[in-house]
Parts: sequence; structure tokens; C-alpha cells
Amino acid sequence: AHPRHRYDQPMPRGSTDPARAWAVGLERRRPGLAADVLASLAALYGHPAWKPRLDPISELVTTILSQNTSDTNAERAFAALRTRYPSWEKVERAPVRSLAATIRSGGLAAQKAPRIKAALRATRLQSGNYDLKFLATMEPLAARAWLTAIPGIGPKTASIVMLFCFGVPLMPVDTHVERVSKRIGLLPEKASLAFAHDAWLHLVPAERMYEAHVALIRHGRGHCDALRPDCHGCPIRARCRHVDRRAP
Repeated sequence: AHPRHRYDQPMPRGSTDPARAWAVGLERRRPGLAADVLASLAALYGHPAWKPRLDPISELVTTILSQNTSDTNAERAFAALRTRYPSWEKVERAPVRSLAATIRSGGLAAQKAPRIKAALRATRLQSGNYDLKFLATMEPLAARAWLTAIPGIGPKTASIVMLFCFGVPLMPVDTHVERVSKRIGLLPEKASLAFAHDAWLHLVPAERMYEAHVALIRHGRGHCDALRPDCHGCPIRARCRHVDRRAP
């Protein structure tokens, strides 16, 4: 079992948490919105069950490679990296220029190579090897903070590792999750990504975070397209702020 989530605990008297305050205010202004959205998405996409994908360090490296590029390019770069360097130790010790040349198919290689090396070094120094399983024993926000302390790793990358590798309920806010959430009104229109990641901790039950993430991405790729959203056929239209504003 995971440690009790810090964001589930009562707030100390006099303290403020803008993300939690937003979620509390949203429930007051638009009662049941998050629950209704989750129910509508479940009717459309079902209830995907969590299962681990890659091992944690591979997930972290792949996610770094996927920054600002397609999954196909990231997978191609990861395959090239693993072919060139048979161990993570060799990746960490590789010259940045050689590593960048190896992963160039993933784009922004000059930026991603040092990030990968930094992630591997931090992992080795923390665990004695290249195993991130220690993160599963940490309180979720502490684990996210440990990951985001590594140069080039933001809350989305950290949340992907924690959610997909360990089932820890942190929402990775990618472009689809952000767009859909803001259109519906689950997030403020001008919310920063840092705020968005924190707000989602208070919007859905922890045990449904994975389901919500997968459904929001599928909805963003399908009905809620960036340029041509299919509002007419959207099951959330009755409660969507974007639809309300477009109404004649």
C-alpha cells in the first residue's frame, strides 16, 4: 500500500493551498462537475485498469525522449540508445555529444542527452544502482519533488513515472489533459502547469486517477480536438463551459 497521500490530509489552521481552494470552490460553484465528467467519460471509454508499462528507469528515459516530439520518434531514439549502450552505466558514462548523436531521431538531442545522464546519475547516487523502486516507498508529492529536482524533469514527466510505473495517483497534465480540463472548466483558463498538476490531486478520487488520465487523453484526441472540437457529439456538453460560451 502507498503511504497516506499528503494531499488527503487536513490542512493546518491558517495555511493555504491555492489548488485545493480552487477544487473546493469549483465544487461549490458547479456541484458534482468532476464526478459527472468522469462518469460521462467512463460511459464512452470504459474503465481502463492500471497495469505497469516499462520498468521505472526505462519509463523515465523514454519520457524524457518524448518531450516535444512524437511517441514514434521517442521509441526510435530509445531503441537506438539501448542498441548503442547495453547498460545504463554505459549511458551515464557516455560523452554528451555521442549520446546526443545516438538519440538524434527523438529531436532536441543536445538538451535531452544531459537530462538523461543527470537522471541516471541521481538515481545511482540515491539507490546505488539504476533502480527507481525506492520512489514507491515515498509519499507521492515527495517522490514527485525528488524527480523534479533533476534538471529537465518537470511535473508531467515525474507524474508519468509515478502513475504508470507504480500506480501512484498523480495526474500527468499533457496538452490533451490541459485543453480538455480548461474547456470543461475543471481548471482555470489561465492555470499554469504547476497549478494544474496540483489541482488534479483534489478533483478525482485517488483510485480513479489513472482512469481519468487515460480517458482525458482519449477525449482530447477524439471529440475535443484542439481546432475542431466535436461539441455536438460530446457526452460532456451539458456541463462544458466551452459549449456554454459557443451557444447562440
